[in-house]
Amino acid sequence: MANQLDLEEQEQLDQIKHFWKRYGNAITWVLMVVMGAFASWNFYHYWQRSQAQQAAALFDKVDRAVLAADAVRMERVFSDMKDKFSGTTYAQQSGLLVARQYVKLGKPEAAKSALTWVAEQSSDAGYQSLARLRLAAISMESKHFDEALKLLNMSYPASFEALVADRKGDVFMLQGEKAKALAEYDKAYRLFDARTEYRRLVEVKLNALGVVAGPQDQVAAAAGK
Repeated sequence: MANQLDLEEQEQLDQIKHFWKRYGNAITWVLMVVMGAFASWNFYHYWQRSQAQQAAALFDKVDRAVLAADAVRMERVFSDMKDKFSGTTYAQQSGLLVARQYVKLGKPEAAKSALTWVAEQSSDAGYQSLARLRLAAISMESKHFDEALKLLNMSYPASFEALVADRKGDVFMLQGEKAKALAEYDKAYRLFDARTEYRRLVEVKLNALGVVAGPQDQVAAAAGK
């Protein structure tokens, strides 16, 4: 009986050896690939967390430079942010933040440079849109109306259409094109949610032009005057 068990065990061992000899290398390679992929996944997520933490720390420096209205320090830390963490949301937020402060400091060209970087480098449509709208505002301030309209005629997400229409209305008003301005203000008024405070501002603009926000024929009639 013992000999029979020994023979069965030996047969099983022989089968295992044969199986391993035939498939052992393939199994080893599969395991190596799986373990390598798992290690790479872990490292990637560790790297992402590390990048986010470092970017957040640098963004804090950007914020402090902005609060101090220190243009030299703003330029330095924002440059570091672009060089090291250009793909993070912190970099896009930094661009918008420093651009706003540059405008306050009377440095429109520096503001345009920061906003252009965000508009061109950001993969987020929201940040791109904000940057373009602010660029258009700077162009309007400097009376570069064609440049402003070029920016406003670019593609925007649906959530920005009302803001774009309102900004276009402002450009047309500055150009003395009342009919076009009315059409854009009316578009903006209709696109804004009734609960949005900005809609009230658009309504004030329409009222100032002698139009009571409402049916389209009222706007058309006013535009024909």
